[in-house]
Amino acid sequence: MVVGWLYAAKRWMYRGGRPGFPARVMNRLSALQYSAGMLSPTRAMTLEVLGRRSGRVISVPVVAVDHDGGRYLVSMLGDDANWVRNVRAAGGRAVMRRRHAVPVHLLEVATDARAPILRRYVAVAPGARPHIPLGSDAPLTEFERIAAHYPVFRITPDDPPLPRGSGRAGGH
Repeated sequence: MVVGWLYAAKRWMYRGGRPGFPARVMNRLSALQYSAGMLSPTRAMTLEVLGRRSGRVISVPVVAVDHDGGRYLVSMLGDDANWVRNVRAAGGRAVMRRRHAVPVHLLEVATDARAPILRRYVAVAPGARPHIPLGSDAPLTEFERIAAHYPVFRITPDDPPLPRGSGRAGGH
């Protein structure tokens, strides 16, 4: 009963697939908390990416999922989430923050490889459960059926910029 009410409240806060005022306030507070790495799950962190229109750094609380030796971000709101559009516009360049900033490159995972990552995400990201219509015990074939609706990005280290005069191609 309580879980159903909480799920309904969470869906209401994101009605139309976008965070309303209460969700935006909670996201800002969560982003600060996750960035500090205090009183938050170890998978919780903040994604920082340049806004595709504003050019400002946009901070979003996210849950990083470990699967088969890789780390991933999943968009619980699908393709229309602003952070997804911003990551795509930024060519995958972003910063993950939990106590300190780590430049990363986010590589979009092909639709046919998303299902096991989505299932793992549902298992470890309680805030996503109201938005993804399957439980973590659902068959993998059910996750394959919805995979095209939920972008998944592999988190990889970003190559640091080369110092001037490094002697490598492109350095002056």
